[in-house]
Amino acid sequence: MSILDKFSMRGKVSVVTGGNRGIGKAIAVGLAEAGSSIVIAARDEAKSEETLTELTKLGVPAIAVKTDVANRDDLEAMVETVAKELGPIDVLVNNAGIGFHANALTLSDEEWQRLFSINLDAVWKASQVVGNQMVKRGSGSIINIGSISGLIINRPQWHSPYGISKAAVHHLTKSLAAEWAQSGVRVNAIAPGYVKTEIASTEYEDYRHYWRDEVPMQRYATPEEIAPIALLLASEASSFVTGSVFVVDGGYTLW
Repeated sequence: MSILDKFSMRGKVSVVTGGNRGIGKAIAVGLAEAGSSIVIAARDEAKSEETLTELTKLGVPAIAVKTDVANRDDLEAMVETVAKELGPIDVLVNNAGIGFHANALTLSDEEWQRLFSINLDAVWKASQVVGNQMVKRGSGSIINIGSISGLIINRPQWHSPYGISKAAVHHLTKSLAAEWAQSGVRVNAIAPGYVKTEIASTEYEDYRHYWRDEVPMQRYATPEEIAPIALLLASEASSFVTGSVFVVDGGYTLW
């Protein structure tokens, strides 16, 4: 096997939660370009169909399964659907997540719980549901999308719940990696910096001094720059890598 062959995903089945937009979509497209069958697990069916159209043009099997990633029943039903239509899952990318700015003194319990149900609980549930079959098969790769917010305190905006949830995702990654290492299941995370997605936001301009100008590379990332790291972690190219948190931030956390 040549070194480039190690990056091939031919014959693999990859599930990407929230894979119909932003970083998730870029990862889904990247894995498809490497030959993987793709499953988009997300709630927005119309957006998923748009992404499927792009994926099928790449010549790989691709399906969308409407899934509330915070709901265990939905996750279990998704796994059953994938098994019937494509086969067992080789790669799980826990990408779905939400974030918002919040003052710690005024944040409501409801908002805290909503964020953690998607950013942390859903990652735990999906990893457990899919990891169960991976451990039984003796192989698999789980990739969690964390954030540099789990490593630093962002500024000038306050959003402590988001950072706390992502720090927990990083530790969850390491914990599962240790527990499942001898079962052939690798678990890693990617911690992106500021990524400018297709969803327009005035905040990218409002906070550009902190989010862009203070980055050593002095620019935002694109979703397509995160996808190759996911391919590395999904493929045999990283066969001896588990429990790692890959920081992809243009050098932001160097300061």
